Amino acid sequence: MERFEVILDQINGFLWGPPLMVLMIVGGFYLSVRTNFMQVTKFGHYMDKTIISLFRKSEKNDNAKGDISPFQALNTAMSATMGVGTLAGTATAIAMGGPGAIFWMWVVAFFGITTKFSEITLAMHYRYKNDKGEWVGGPMIYIERGLKQKWLAKFFAIAGAIAAFGIGNMVQANTAASAMERAFGIPPLYSGIGAAILIGLVLLGGIKRIGYVAEKIIPTLGLMCIISCLIIVMTNATHVPSAFGLIFGGAFTFQGAMGGFAGASVMIALRMGLARGIFSNEAGLGSGPIAHATAKADHPAKQGFWGSFEVFLDTHVMCTLVALTILTTGVWHNGSTGATLVMSAFAESFMGETIGNSFIAFLIATFGFTTILGWGFYGEKCLEYLFGTKTNMPYRIIFLPVIIVGAVGGLNIIWTIADIMNAAMAIPNIISVVAMGGMVSKLTKGYFAGEAYMSYEEERIRDN
Repeated sequence: MERFEVILDQINGFLWGPPLMVLMIVGGFYLSVRTNFMQVTKFGHYMDKTIISLFRKSEKNDNAKGDISPFQALNTAMSATMGVGTLAGTATAIAMGGPGAIFWMWVVAFFGITTKFSEITLAMHYRYKNDKGEWVGGPMIYIERGLKQKWLAKFFAIAGAIAAFGIGNMVQANTAASAMERAFGIPPLYSGIGAAILIGLVLLGGIKRIGYVAEKIIPTLGLMCIISCLIIVMTNATHVPSAFGLIFGGAFTFQGAMGGFAGASVMIALRMGLARGIFSNEAGLGSGPIAHATAKADHPAKQGFWGSFEVFLDTHVMCTLVALTILTTGVWHNGSTGATLVMSAFAESFMGETIGNSFIAFLIATFGFTTILGWGFYGEKCLEYLFGTKTNMPYRIIFLPVIIVGAVGGLNIIWTIADIMNAAMAIPNIISVVAMGGMVSKLTKGYFAGEAYMSYEEERIRDN
């Protein structure tokens, strides 16, 4: 097993090496140029069309087609990103790459705002209804229909179906079970069995039940996380300037990580920031568009704005608050990593050890629950693309016992496998999205110009 872990580490290091870093950042920059840096120039617009719109009286739109509401689609996508990726992922980035990794998380998220907008816009444009009458979209669809590269679409689908068992299942179950064991003394096996039963009750109901549950849980958990972190940071306000100093200083200089004994170079900080940033907001990964493609919308760009908001909220707001919580409480160099480091930060806060540990364990366990739901849907749709809807129910049934396996597994090897699967999805996806930058630009310009929109499916029917 040790030899196997070494091999996995080498593969992971190669996949997340300089080429992929350059590809993700340059790809995001290119898409930003094609959309006139909409993350800055259209910031007010996409905020108005997303979070602010929730406070306005909704208007009925008969032209909007989809299975669930845009907000439900957002929460389904965020259920697969917010939580373990935000909490444990941010902590792991700091522990393994030093505080400077947070700066690189910001950078990749800045361009990720446009990348995710582009992914979702393409997913909405090329989506179609399956033989059950459900809307289906995502990288495997727009790679086949937009690029005409079915072999690459199949490669992504295979990677996505497998990745769902790693990043979306075992990693979540392992982190949640570890937190529950530390806070409440619950054996990981029991946590895994309990989670498998609860998740099964929701997952077997399909996207509509997943969207309903995510819409009820995610906003509440998100607010709890934001408010608690804000209070902790405010009570340690005098340490905030030095925390930002560690972040900016560590981004460009050598800085200690993992308890101060491992030298984290700029490259390690960059790599950890990139990997954990993508794990947190999934921009460029290609998973989120699968959920967003089920949303009711009359133009692809409208749902794309929800993806932009998703990245901004997840990384620039929540991950930053989690990082400041860890840094201002001074626990970042205590040798812990993952959920344990976050729990240490809350234990050192005004909450105290008992309440702090229990609170974070609750957040991580609940977030892990919703993340597994989202990724169960992603994996199912990837397999459906390969073999049809007949695989939907068998996939759901097989997916559930893996939760128990993940709960009792080792953290290091699971994180490594998750990173490898992330790369296997990200590489073909980001290349494809960049290659279709012209279509993204066309759809975006058409939206802001008020042009009548016709989907790929409608065009295909018209032409035939």
